[in-house]
Amino acid sequence: MRAVGILEYGGPDVLEVIDRGIPDPGPGELRVRVAAAAVNPTDLMLRSGELAAYLAAFEPPYIPGMDVSGTVDAAGAGTLFALGDRVMAFVDPFRPQGGAQAEYVVVSAADTVLVPPGMDLVRAAGLPMNALTAHQALALLGLRSGATLAVTGGAGALGGFVIQLAVHRGLRVVAEAATEDEPLLKQLGAEIVVARHEEPGDAPRAGAAAAASLAERYRRAVPEGVDALVDAAVLGEPVLGAVRDGGAVVTCRPGPLALPRGIVRHELDVLAYPDKAAALTELAALACEGLLSLRTDSLLTPSAAPDAHRRLAAGGVRGRQLVVFDGRRDTPAGP
Repeated sequence: MRAVGILEYGGPDVLEVIDRGIPDPGPGELRVRVAAAAVNPTDLMLRSGELAAYLAAFEPPYIPGMDVSGTVDAAGAGTLFALGDRVMAFVDPFRPQGGAQAEYVVVSAADTVLVPPGMDLVRAAGLPMNALTAHQALALLGLRSGATLAVTGGAGALGGFVIQLAVHRGLRVVAEAATEDEPLLKQLGAEIVVARHEEPGDAPRAGAAAAASLAERYRRAVPEGVDALVDAAVLGEPVLGAVRDGGAVVTCRPGPLALPRGIVRHELDVLAYPDKAAALTELAALACEGLLSLRTDSLLTPSAAPDAHRRLAAGGVRGRQLVVFDGRRDTPAGP
């Protein structure tokens, strides 16, 4: 079978289309004939070597990808799915067989749900990882209806799902956006959109100074401070000024973070999120009702994976890039 492979760590050009054997499912597992697999920021970290410690026990090639859609091709003992079922699944790439970007992928039945009738099978691949991460973020915060939530990176895949899911749960959402993204954030449901950049005529700032300036603009919008912040844009400590004393922040990356004024930190770890199937079932239903948006940026052949990594690293992608395995042939790089 074809797969997107990483034979050595490096830039986007290390990604190759390779040949691998078709895996067999064990007990509690399914083999999925892949329709599509999404490209996400973890793929870039895996490819660069930033996550090498998590793969140290395994030999390359490494296969990226954390979410997949397709049809059940084989089922191990103890599973309730039938051959031919249309499914979507969360995939753990930190295992010997790797992640989702291959023609056939073995997944845990516990991390798999049916794709609802009427949902496009290819575009369903854009839901599992980011939507589950948004679901976990709100579960960690446990905010009551009417609470105020700030979201950085609201136009991105994770931030967009956080906004829509928070609005569905009765939260008041304040999100930052570049001028061109303001209509999108309003469409997603943000009550207040804060300008990402300074007012015209202000001296431009960068890094921590820019994040601190953004925090000031959040405070002008919500003077008492927001109850919680989901930092999907990974701005870090300087943006904590937006949060009220004793509030909370959800962070997407590990690492030290100074917490002023009694602010509580929650760290996302979607790999460890329990009962993914129940959460995915809820999320799929919300998507079918139009309450969550499957924003697809592009459909790509496996050989276009390097370009997808470059675009995601550059920023500004406003939907999921999906690697499609639909019979279009790429030339494999070898075993």
